[in-house]
Amino acid sequence: MKQFLYLFRGGDEEYARQSPEQMQAHMARWGEWMLKVSQNDQPVPGLPLQAEGKVVYNGGETITDGPFMEGKELVGGYVLVEAKDLEHAVELSKDCPIFEFGGSLEVREAVEM
Repeated sequence: MKQFLYLFRGGDEEYARQSPEQMQAHMARWGEWMLKVSQNDQPVPGLPLQAEGKVVYNGGETITDGPFMEGKELVGGYVLVEAKDLEHAVELSKDCPIFEFGGSLEVREAVEM
């Protein structure tokens, strides 16, 4: 099995328009999905990310506020999954709750070094 990183982008604007009950139900779907793509009875590792941060350039000589980009491009979180290959990792991603609000999911293989 190989490790793959799912990067979640967008969907925040529509999510923010939901009632607290709808948000809670949506988060429950995330928990169910994270268990489904797991290879055991524990959710896959991953976390949401704050929108604010810093960008570091030139070995720390330049530090700026950021990242600043359109909401649909901002990485909002990530999870690590195990899959046989890229196609399997993509198949596991297809019912991710990010799609309910127009977000996208980027699948990237983690390369052993």
